Amino acid sequence: MKIDYNKNNGLVPAIIQDATTLNVLMMGYMNEEALNKTLESKLVTFFSRTKQRLWTKGEDSGNSLNLVDIKLDCDGDTLLIKVNPNGPTCHKGTDTCWAEDNNQDYSFLSKLESIISDRKQNASDDTSYVASLFSEGINKIAQKVGEEAVEVVIEAKDNNDDLFLNESADLLFHYLILLQAKGFNINNVMSILEQRNTK
Repeated sequence: MKIDYNKNNGLVPAIIQDATTLNVLMMGYMNEEALNKTLESKLVTFFSRTKQRLWTKGEDSGNSLNLVDIKLDCDGDTLLIKVNPNGPTCHKGTDTCWAEDNNQDYSFLSKLESIISDRKQNASDDTSYVASLFSEGINKIAQKVGEEAVEVVIEAKDNNDDLFLNESADLLFHYLILLQAKGFNINNVMSILEQRNTK
């Protein structure tokens, strides 16, 4: 990498991103020596402007950042470093330096899961379809998933793409409900898929 260290007194910003969740965890600074140590040790090392020395993240707390990948931006003066964090990243004990949880975000699916969770917790006071399913119990929810799965199979054998996609959406929706009825969420399933991918 051809890094321009001249713009900021020998330092370049290093944006730290979780390699799995893609959440930004923190931002620090590196000089050439810090980058070389990071590449050699596979543990992210910064140049501390406060301490005026190299500082490997986690050297006191144990909450290290295990290097996965490093990319240089188009101007050659900022690093994007993907890591697997070992514990919370912020010195204040939070997952990120913005006090956000480092959870996987599946965009609209995550929002939908949040709505389902809220309706599960308020099932006794909620008149929604989702709340009614939770009120009827696990057997009814599992039955609905089975029914939707059969409808997906039927539509897959026909040529109506619109019906197939709508039935697929129904299946996924009811499956998310079933996961929460069992005390799980989509992250639990994704973790298993990721583990299988590494075998």
